[in-house]
Amino acid sequence: MVSGRDAIIGSMERQGRRTVFALLALAAASFGCDFQPDPPEGPSALPAPAVASVRIEYRQPNGCANATPLACENLVVFFGSWMRPGQEIYLTADPTSHVWTGVAQGVPVNWPPVEAPHLVRVFDPHLVDTSTGGVTAARLLLGGQILTQYDSPGTPQESAVVYVDGNGVGRNPQ
Repeated sequence: MVSGRDAIIGSMERQGRRTVFALLALAAASFGCDFQPDPPEGPSALPAPAVASVRIEYRQPNGCANATPLACENLVVFFGSWMRPGQEIYLTADPTSHVWTGVAQGVPVNWPPVEAPHLVRVFDPHLVDTSTGGVTAARLLLGGQILTQYDSPGTPQESAVVYVDGNGVGRNPQ
């Protein structure tokens, strides 16, 4: 028969074993924990800029102004200030008129005016022998807007000044 003293000692041993097992379980659970403080959060990611698709229309003059008519066979090319080299757009001729069209994808939205306006222009092979060297912003529509404001008119740097809204509509500066 077990005496009271032996029963108490046995109970304490079982309690000690439970405590040891509990401490081991706690140590195993906390082994993968990181007790170092987290560094402060960095800046949040920049929001993606708003972009739009914009329809381009250019009305080419009826006649070729070049001394060599072969140069007149080349395509009309569109350039925008947001484009990088190699991103120019070759416009498509309408066979029934002198209108060339295309669509610029990914045009940064800058309306209402919070940034500088975009500068746009075309290279027209019919105008190579003129003072602009073939570059012009005249007779150009962007996003349905007839462009009326120009930078450096009559020079090889001639460009139209335009804003583009979220619907791809062009807007002349006020």
